[in-house]
Amino acid sequence: MEPQINPKIKDNKVKLDFKESKYATGRRKKSIARVWVKKGSGNIHVNGKKMAEYFHKANLQTAIFRPLTIVKREGEYDVKCSVKGGGLTGQAGAIILGLARAIVLYEPELKSTLKKEKLTTRDSRVVERKKYGRRKARRSFQFSKR
Repeated sequence: MEPQINPKIKDNKVKLDFKESKYATGRRKKSIARVWVKKGSGNIHVNGKKMAEYFHKANLQTAIFRPLTIVKREGEYDVKCSVKGGGLTGQAGAIILGLARAIVLYEPELKSTLKKEKLTTRDSRVVERKKYGRRKARRSFQFSKR
């Protein structure tokens, strides 16, 4: 008896072999990215999809390629990312940090180049909490004199 295949379930995740790879973590706002980098042909996969399928905006795609273009290694590394939390922009920022850190693990001599572009440090800015007695974090309620 053959196993039943349900046509409604789409499992188009790409299984990639990353045994000889370097791993790094990147964070931005509420997003956490786990990034694996290995020598390859320049493919970038995010959560099992190609990067262009996951990030539709062109500016986010170019931002993710930025660590590779700065060190002039565009087509030399395959990248696999697993990212969760936050929005797309925060996820892209987390991937950038994780990718830069993983490249430094592969080639430590590139650290100064990436550090000049501020790609190896975490952006610690997060949303400020709302305070009581106020409308938002800093915005007060409208004041009426009379």
